[in-house]
Amino acid sequence: MATYPWPNLAAMFFDQAQRLADKPFLWGKQDGVYVALTWGECAHHAESLARSLRAHGIGDGDRVMLAAENRPEWLIADIAIMAAGGITTPAYVTNTVDDHLHILTNSGAKGVIVSTRRLAERVLPAAHQAPDARFVVAMEEPVIDQSLSVDVLGWDRMIAEGTASDFDVAARVAALTSEDTACIIYTSGTGGLPKGVMTAHRAILHNCMGARDALLELGLDDEVFLSFLPLSHSYEHSAGLHFPVAIGAQIYYAEGVEHLGRNMVEAQPTIMTAVPRLYEMMHQKIMRGVEKNGGFKETLFHKTVALGLARQRGDSLGPIGWILDKILDKLVRSKVKASFGGRLKALVSGGGPLNPDIGRFFTALGLRILQGYGLTESGPVISVNRPRKVKMDTVGPVVLGTDFRLAEDGEICCRGDLVMQGYWRNDEATAESLKDGWLHTGDIGEIDEDCYIRITDRKKDIIVNSGGDNISPQRVEGLLTLEREIAQAMVYGDKHPHLVALIVPDEDWLKTWAGANGKPADLKQLTADEDLHDALRPAFDRVNAQLSNIEKVRRFCLAREPFGIDNSQMTPTMKIRRHVIREVYGARLEGLYG
Repeated sequence: MATYPWPNLAAMFFDQAQRLADKPFLWGKQDGVYVALTWGECAHHAESLARSLRAHGIGDGDRVMLAAENRPEWLIADIAIMAAGGITTPAYVTNTVDDHLHILTNSGAKGVIVSTRRLAERVLPAAHQAPDARFVVAMEEPVIDQSLSVDVLGWDRMIAEGTASDFDVAARVAALTSEDTACIIYTSGTGGLPKGVMTAHRAILHNCMGARDALLELGLDDEVFLSFLPLSHSYEHSAGLHFPVAIGAQIYYAEGVEHLGRNMVEAQPTIMTAVPRLYEMMHQKIMRGVEKNGGFKETLFHKTVALGLARQRGDSLGPIGWILDKILDKLVRSKVKASFGGRLKALVSGGGPLNPDIGRFFTALGLRILQGYGLTESGPVISVNRPRKVKMDTVGPVVLGTDFRLAEDGEICCRGDLVMQGYWRNDEATAESLKDGWLHTGDIGEIDEDCYIRITDRKKDIIVNSGGDNISPQRVEGLLTLEREIAQAMVYGDKHPHLVALIVPDEDWLKTWAGANGKPADLKQLTADEDLHDALRPAFDRVNAQLSNIEKVRRFCLAREPFGIDNSQMTPTMKIRRHVIREVYGARLEGLYG
C-alpha cells in the first residue's frame, strides 16, 4: 500500500480547510448569482453536522444515503458522514421510489440526507419502508401528508445542534485509516440491478494523487472546477469533489446541463470533467450553429478545423497555412475558448469511450481533451492521457501506483490501492471481479509501444454474429451519431448474419425535415414513415462506406422516443442501457431480419 499525504479523505479536507480558511471554496447560485462559502465555513458546517449525525445514532461503519443535486451541501454532507465515522451511500436524483428503497434496504442505511422537496417526494416513501432507516435530514422542509416511520429533521437545525455538541470530531477523523470504507457507490445499472461498490479511502486518495501527477505539467495552481456530472457517480465524486479538495481548488456548481454554457462563462473553469455524450451534444450544437450562420463564417470555421486536424496528423501546413492558422486562432478559436469560459487548461473525458473524431474536432478548435478510463470498482480512474502526448484513440497510460496487465482474452486487469474492497453483501459478484488481488474490468483492450491503453470493447457488449465474428457495437454507434441526422443509436445482431440498428433522429434535423415535407414533427407518429426512412438512408450509406462488411448496418428502425434517464434507457452519465432498450424494442429489431 502506498503512502499518502493524508490518512483519509476527511483528514485531507480538514487539513486543507485549516490552510485555506478564508479563501473561497464552494460556489452555488443564490437569486441568480454565484455566492461562495469559504473553506473555513464549510469545515464548520461539516463538523457541526458530523456531531449531530453522531447524536442521532450514526456509529462507526453505519451507512447514510445522500440524495441531492450538485450543490455545496453535497460535499459538506459527504465529509460530515465520514467525520462521524459513517459511510456515504450516494443516490441519483433520477432514482424512483423503488430505486431508493433498493439502496436503503440493501445498504441497511440508518440515515438519509435529501435536498429539495421534489426529491423528498421519492425519498420519504422509500425511507418509510426501509427496515433500518431511522431519520431523514432535509435541506428544504418537505411536504408530509402522512405519518412516517422515520424522523424528519431540518438541515439548519442539525447544524445548530451540532455546534453545541461536544463530540470530538478531530479524534474520530484521526482514527480513520485509509483501509476504512469511505463510500458505497451503487453502479448505474447498465446491465441490471445496481450493485454497491465498497470504496476505501485509499482508492480515492490513490486517484487524487494519480490525477495530480498526470496533470502537474499543466501548472496546477489556483484551479477552478465546474461540477455538473452527478456527484452520486464515482467519476464526479472522485474527480470533481475529492480531487479539487486535494489540490485546494475552488468548485462552482452548475445549474444543470441546460445552463452549462452560461455557467461556463460565469465560472471560467480551468478544469472540467465530462462524459462522451456531452461532447457529442456540444459537437452537434456547434455544427448546427455553423450551418445556420453559413457563408464566410462557415468557411472560416471549416478551415479552422481542417488546419487543426492537419496539425494533429503532423502534416506540414506550409508558410501560408501556418499564417492562416495563426489568424484563425484569433478569429475562430479564441471565440470557441471564450464560450467555455476562456481559461480551460483541460477537459477530461471519462465514464465511457470518446469517439476519437469528436476529440480531434475539439482539439482542432484549441481545446485540450484528455480521455481517461476507469470504472466505479477502481475508484474510478485507471488511466488518462497526458497533456504532453495525447493519443485520441487511446485512454492513456495508467495513473501513478497502478499495476496493469491484459488477460489471455485481452481483458484489462488492474491492481493497487485503487481497487474496490468488494461488492456490498455480494460475495459471488466480488469473486467474479476480484481474483488474486486483480480487478477484472470486463473491458477488452490492447496496449501500444508507449504503454497507452486502447479500449476495443466492453466484454459483455461484444456482438458475435452467426458467422462467429466479434463486432464492437460502440464503434458503429459512434460513427452513426456523428451524422447530423442521427442523435442516438443502438446496433443489434448477436447470433444473426448482419447488424441492424435502432436510431433516434436528431431533434432539430427532424423538425426541419418535417416542416419541409408537411409532416408532424412528432417522432411517435413518424416511426413507420417511409419518407423519413428514405431521408435517413444516406446517413447509413455514408457510415457503411467506412465499415467492414461484417460491421455494416443493413436495416434500421426508429425509436418512439429518445433514449433518456426518465425512461430508464440511459444511465445518469448518459450511457445506453442495452438490456432495457432490447426489452422495449427487441421484437421490432428481430422483425428486421424477416
